[in-house]
Amino acid sequence: MIFIREYIGKNHEHAAFDFQVHQMEFMFLCRLKERNEHIKNGILPDVGQIGVEWLSVAELLQYRLYPQTIRKYLIGYFDGKKLPTYLGDIN
Repeated sequence: MIFIREYIGKNHEHAAFDFQVHQMEFMFLCRLKERNEHIKNGILPDVGQIGVEWLSVAELLQYRLYPQTIRKYLIGYFDGKKLPTYLGDIN
């Protein structure tokens, strides 16, 4: 586990419709057991999922990634910076 992110809806820009949402997200660093270029959408994709794409960490700022704030933590992590595991209520 590399990061824990908390999201408290009433504290963010979507408070009008998700003010009662409070969620915790646990992020893990994982690797494929073997190289596979044809992952597609996985075994059981989310209903709204349209695809899976490998992104270069160096290019993360060029992509829409949510929560947006996580990009700087991911880049820092892979640059070897010492970062907290618990990131707090970020979006």
